[in-house]
Amino acid sequence: MATIKEISQLANVSSTTVSRVLNRDESIVVSPEVRNRIFTIAHELHYVPPRMRHPADERRIVIGVADWHIIRSECENIKLSSLECLTKTLSFPGEIIFERIKVDTPPSKAVDGIIAFGSFSEAELESLRQYSFSIVFINSDAKDYVFDRINMDFEEGLKQAVRFLLEKGYGSIGYIGGIYQNGGIQIGTHRRDCFERLLRDANMFDERYFHIGELRRAEGYRMMLQAIDSGTAARAILLGSDEIAEGALQAIRERSVRIPEDIEIVLYKDIETLQSEYPRYPTVRMYTDFVWEMALKLLLERINGKRSEAVTVFVPARLEKGE
Repeated sequence: MATIKEISQLANVSSTTVSRVLNRDESIVVSPEVRNRIFTIAHELHYVPPRMRHPADERRIVIGVADWHIIRSECENIKLSSLECLTKTLSFPGEIIFERIKVDTPPSKAVDGIIAFGSFSEAELESLRQYSFSIVFINSDAKDYVFDRINMDFEEGLKQAVRFLLEKGYGSIGYIGGIYQNGGIQIGTHRRDCFERLLRDANMFDERYFHIGELRRAEGYRMMLQAIDSGTAARAILLGSDEIAEGALQAIRERSVRIPEDIEIVLYKDIETLQSEYPRYPTVRMYTDFVWEMALKLLLERINGKRSEAVTVFVPARLEKGE
């Protein structure tokens, strides 16, 4: 087990400085570079803070959920309210509490581990490292082997969706989706590009049927209305996210378009951020309960000191044909 002294030697600072930084002492004055160097070295050496060196059943576990690029702060992450039942399947003797965290606001309580969704900038990674020593990244594009990761094979699900639509014999296939951009972070481009490539391979791509906007419900509504009114709504459409789908399906209902008689719909679901009021349509499902369960198992192994080496788990997406 790594010690404060080992970290101080590698970071070229005093043991006192390392201890105060790792214990989140806000009164200590150190540069951001030194602070980040200390946390980086501590993670690489698998340092375990003293408060986490006793059995987990003697305390409760607080799990932070970092989802700010996928779910805006004003929107509820409905998955968190349903995770209590999931934790019971883990045979964990203590209590597990979930709390959403943001990069610019320290958690209201200390978190023992973090489940982080999507890509993060270097500055955001620095913040996450300072919140917890145990982090599981889901669908991160980072290539290091310091943290545990769960990566979704979204292409497999999209292949199944294209195959399904081709077998149905639809004469045109399109896409309505959003892209989130903030600094160097982009969300939504991979699914769009992959879907376009698969359609090109099948000689079915037509740019008139691809509608791209912001990753918002209102944009899904606007783009679907525009597609219907302008005649650029394909016979079958992949809706690229939960929020886009909610807006697009509202537009379809207002225009009295029938599903699937007039337009076939396939939903691309992320982490099920919205409780849909609509029936179950064919869905490329990305984040099932299995992914959350696996993330929790990986975190508990790290928190309980049962494993020090980082692992990466690959989980294929799949098409659910709906009702």
